[in-house]
Amino acid sequence: MAIALDTSRVVAVVGSGAMGAGIAQVAAAAGHEVKLFDTRAEAADKAIAAIRKTYSTLAGKGKMTAAAAAAASARLQSASAIGDLADAALVVEAIVENLDAKRQLFADLEAVVADDCILATNTSSISVTAIGAKLRLPQRLVGMHFFNPVPLMALVEIVSGLATDRDTADIIHATGAAWGKSPVHTASTPGFIVNRVARPYYAEGLRVVTEQAATPATLDAVMREAGGFRMGPFELMDLIGHDVNFAVTSSVFAAFFNDPRFTPSLLQQELVNAGFLGRKSGRGFYQYGDNVPAPVPQTEPAYPAPQEVVLQGGNTVADTLAARLSSSGPQVRRTFFQQEDGALLKCGDATVFLTDGRTATQRALDNTVPNTVLFDLALDFSTASRIALTRADQCSDAAYQAVIGLFQIAGFAVSPLGDVPGMAVMRTVAMLTNEAADAVNQGVCSVQAVDMAMQKGVNYPRGLLAWADNIGLNVVMTVLDNLATTYGEDRYRISPLIQRKVAMGAKFYG
Repeated sequence: MAIALDTSRVVAVVGSGAMGAGIAQVAAAAGHEVKLFDTRAEAADKAIAAIRKTYSTLAGKGKMTAAAAAAASARLQSASAIGDLADAALVVEAIVENLDAKRQLFADLEAVVADDCILATNTSSISVTAIGAKLRLPQRLVGMHFFNPVPLMALVEIVSGLATDRDTADIIHATGAAWGKSPVHTASTPGFIVNRVARPYYAEGLRVVTEQAATPATLDAVMREAGGFRMGPFELMDLIGHDVNFAVTSSVFAAFFNDPRFTPSLLQQELVNAGFLGRKSGRGFYQYGDNVPAPVPQTEPAYPAPQEVVLQGGNTVADTLAARLSSSGPQVRRTFFQQEDGALLKCGDATVFLTDGRTATQRALDNTVPNTVLFDLALDFSTASRIALTRADQCSDAAYQAVIGLFQIAGFAVSPLGDVPGMAVMRTVAMLTNEAADAVNQGVCSVQAVDMAMQKGVNYPRGLLAWADNIGLNVVMTVLDNLATTYGEDRYRISPLIQRKVAMGAKFYG
């Protein structure tokens, strides 16, 4: 088992912007003497002053002792020249995202530091293999990709290029853990783990809006209140900035040789073209500023609940809905034999199904059940406060309204979606889990690493592959297969790893 760098060893950080300053703050707080170098000497001094002020603030709030704050402050110093970093055991680069600039910096560092000094790059998008290709000792270069803001975000992706020595990666992994972070190993592939696996979170939402199935505010509410995500995709893109988010998607798309799975959105490109970049420009999918009303999701008005509902089958969703309805009024009858095509319930003239990736209209046609209503996936049906419904084009208003009333009396706010395949939460989670599985299948990372990365790096409510196990891998595969059939696109191809798991009746965990 690798041992972290001893705190007696010097850590150098090159670049004093937000990322570099954050890395310096964390390393000094962990006990290392830290040298911060910037080509603009005043920038490094200014960053150190700001870090010391942060330590003082943390001490004032009781989040670190006054003695610890003073000691960490004393361990920070600026370097006036790159030669001052000669005694460093680890140098972390946090400069501009430019391959030539990074290569030149590491070449300069190799002329200064000892041969046993580990070189780390905080790149978020450039190949670690490419950065290290011209080094004399490329095996000592490793990616150490922090997330912004560094002191608050737990995840660190430890990125190995083709030449990176495994012992070096393990030492940096252990060092990240010693600094209080949650490190994960990943190979140097486009987007590493997080920026690759997260693409469908934005892409599927953008598709649903492009197909006019819901407003951004409605989808954001559904993803938060049903899916359990901290932020919906549209408010998150507005926060990140559409220029940044679109650039990352375009970069990953190009790096994967235009794989249709990563195709950028024309809608987002139009926002960038218009300068509607999100919060920072005052307008993105939403408008920002004083006295701007908060966006309102579409929510169905109240409808009378049916007097009787027949819950079919003995699955967890049926049990949960029965519990939510137990004290609400309608008579609930249970039948425990498996219904054809997985119908969950009947109320009035409507038959209700969990979405399986087909449109409601297609499912109604396949089953010869005109009054078909579909509901979307929820992270936890027992606690979700909102549910999305859609109906077949053949479905009557009365049948649909009875289903709305049923879910409302069970305590859900009901958001209507147009009849798009896979709805919102289900198609997004299916695509996220598919991408996570492909990352594992291609040796980018382990099952545990991808689940930790998405929870710690982008605050997903559950590890994606653990979530896929919970939904049922056969369900995920069916959804993806139906999406592929509907759209006729390779974008929705199923990961071979999911196919193998389903064929063996296996799970990712246990």
